[in-house]
Amino acid sequence: MKFKSLLTILIGISLVVGLISCDDLNKELVKPRILISSDIGGTDPDDFQSMIHFLMYADQFHVEGLVSSPYGEGSTEDFRDIIDLYEEDYSQLLAHAPELPTPESLRAITKQGEKYDAPFKGYSIPTEGSEWLISCAKRKSDQPLWILVWGGIEDLAQALHDAPEIKENIRVYWIGGPNKKWSINAYSYIAENHPDLWMIEANATYRGWFMDEDSPEDLKGDAFYKNYIAGRGVMGKDFIKYYDGDIKMGDTPSLVYLMDGNPNDPTGESWGGSFEKINRSSRNVFKGGSTVQDTVAAYATIEWRFEGPDLAIAEDSVVFQIEIQNQVWPGYYLGNGIYGVKYSSKKPEKGTYKTTSDIAELDGLEGAYISTFPWPGKPSPDDYQLGANWYSDRVDAPLFIDDQQGAKTISKFRKEFLMDWAERWKWLEQ
Repeated sequence: MKFKSLLTILIGISLVVGLISCDDLNKELVKPRILISSDIGGTDPDDFQSMIHFLMYADQFHVEGLVSSPYGEGSTEDFRDIIDLYEEDYSQLLAHAPELPTPESLRAITKQGEKYDAPFKGYSIPTEGSEWLISCAKRKSDQPLWILVWGGIEDLAQALHDAPEIKENIRVYWIGGPNKKWSINAYSYIAENHPDLWMIEANATYRGWFMDEDSPEDLKGDAFYKNYIAGRGVMGKDFIKYYDGDIKMGDTPSLVYLMDGNPNDPTGESWGGSFEKINRSSRNVFKGGSTVQDTVAAYATIEWRFEGPDLAIAEDSVVFQIEIQNQVWPGYYLGNGIYGVKYSSKKPEKGTYKTTSDIAELDGLEGAYISTFPWPGKPSPDDYQLGANWYSDRVDAPLFIDDQQGAKTISKFRKEFLMDWAERWKWLEQ
């Protein structure tokens, strides 16, 4: 890529004139340490696309973990299926990128994470994935472990609950938005209890990867496969199975963020987007319900609390359901006759809800809300207060694509990053 080529030239000049030493050079060229948590095999097939892209660039990283997270029927087998395809293309790729990890090494670090949404409190019990995350984060290293979250954030929440000291050693880039909607309990636990986490929370910026209204025709999402992928390798043959080859890969920005620009500065420019610091995460608590008069920020934590009978059951027991936008979430008993449920809209919307329960006081409750952009919106006394290293989507109006804030900080580089990938697809030509 252009950035890497320029960096190589500058390093060469610096070595010649003595601006840097060989020891300094070794420190500079250390590969980023990464652990990917993905809901591959779940409800959205774009993770398969992102996995194929990642494997074609895996020589640029020190890969320490692949963790299968919620949702749907996804499991470690879905990771292994793509690794099997990679293995068939491996010898051709290796001729151009000799530092690509072996298929066997990738299978060895593939771990099963949490399969279900976190309960109201935001964490449950340790998983193989959360324990692997902790062990990787605790390894001695001069550089942080980057946790790239492509789905639910449950395993990270569990790891932080079990070993909060790992915060000093990790940095997180999370593709939020729809994932935040389903993972809101785990997210709110992290925001409330670990506000000092180093976090990029990309709720909308990532959409610049596939919202391509200004792209040249040959790079449009439905044209790239035909022009640059078709007929190239086993992975190329598989790629057509996901969205008919139409480019989405909404999780890939977290990876390319480490390939371009300065990842230590989220406010700078990068293929993975540009972000701004936020000092609070929007949260609105509605006691007894909400109406269309109640406005919240898109991506905010919406929490409804209802009163009912004081039951002799365990807290966090699921005792009612709430239907929002034709989807259903579990509602929980919080103790002392109080019941609660959380939700987060993945975009600006006018929404309604209705509850169902065997408990009469919780059955048939109805209400509404309005969510608006930009995030994080107007301050609320319920907001989670964040530390100094929490970043999210830029609010500048010129950086929106439709109602997706910050998306143009990625789409502006669309030609550059897609043509870089096209060069790698050439390696698999017969």
